[in-house]
Amino acid sequence: MFFTDKSAMKRAIELALRGTGKVSPNPRVGCVILENGQIIAEGWHEEFGGPHAEVMAIENAARDSFEGCTLVVNLEPCSHFGKTPPCADLIIEKRFSKVIVGMIDPNPDVSGSGVQKLRDAGIEVEVGILEEECKWINRFFSKHITTGLPYVIAKVGQSLDGCIATNRGESKWITSEESRRKVHILRNEVDAVAIGKKTAQLDNPLLTVRDIDGINPKRIVFDTDLTLPLNLNLFQEDYRENTYICCSPNALQTRKAETLKLAGIKLVPVEVNDSGKLNIPSALYAFTELGITSILVEGGAELLSNFAASQMIDELHLFIAPIIIGNGIHSFEKFKINYLKESLEFKLRALTNCGQDIHALFTVN
Repeated sequence: MFFTDKSAMKRAIELALRGTGKVSPNPRVGCVILENGQIIAEGWHEEFGGPHAEVMAIENAARDSFEGCTLVVNLEPCSHFGKTPPCADLIIEKRFSKVIVGMIDPNPDVSGSGVQKLRDAGIEVEVGILEEECKWINRFFSKHITTGLPYVIAKVGQSLDGCIATNRGESKWITSEESRRKVHILRNEVDAVAIGKKTAQLDNPLLTVRDIDGINPKRIVFDTDLTLPLNLNLFQEDYRENTYICCSPNALQTRKAETLKLAGIKLVPVEVNDSGKLNIPSALYAFTELGITSILVEGGAELLSNFAASQMIDELHLFIAPIIIGNGIHSFEKFKINYLKESLEFKLRALTNCGQDIHALFTVN
């Protein structure tokens, strides 16, 4: 098969996705090496702290010189020393004739310097092939490296009339099995999953990755005063090491806090706002300190509303079941505005069928 620049970049993106759930907080990167339009080697970033995609592809080619060859990579080769040496230096050393880059690295320590170093060495460099696709797969990394905050995905499983539960709190199961499987795929892609206190009480979820081959994210519960009972699934022995509770600083002084810490559950103090709720931006900065670069907010209505009110949602997944509940609990019912100009605006990115449900994907831009 003859590979064009675009088809080679598409293959690099496919390889990059193999690092999902394994390389965070690093970006997902894939690389292919072309000679006369044919792929002679491939590589991808397989785990955090491990060799970069370019290094893997070069090693897999098992040759010393790449004169006349083109290296295709979805993210600009690094030019600085991190956990590994600069990839740009290795590409120059191996005498590549051309490098095709999907997107410039948003990391201020790199951001164009890798491309410039290659060009200064006489290597032809082309930038921007399938750029939007490359930006999409590393949107978590881009936000985190430029703002210091995690990328936030909100997930809502609801009825046609926007209810996530009946007025008695029953929510299992509004959406289809296919929708629930997609949620497990989302969990595998993020560093952490967050829920509110009521969701923890009513649904008693595990928040693990099931039905697919994946890695469990960190589990975060927002419980201001540490009132949740210890017999919940989240707090069982097999899961405690990966469970965090966001609470007020005052709650840290209680006997319950000591009990939780002795059980191996991590407590994350977060300042309280004027409404008595945990401050969402402060919580996100606290998550960054824990190495979390992406978070999936799964409910309930109060937590989703607090994230909306803080304007901290980057991406929204609506799984809409073909049912009407009526007088139920609505997904963002605690988010109160008086004027349309105060509403949150999203852009529809994709609309697909998911069993009998509709899966609508929105982003803020």
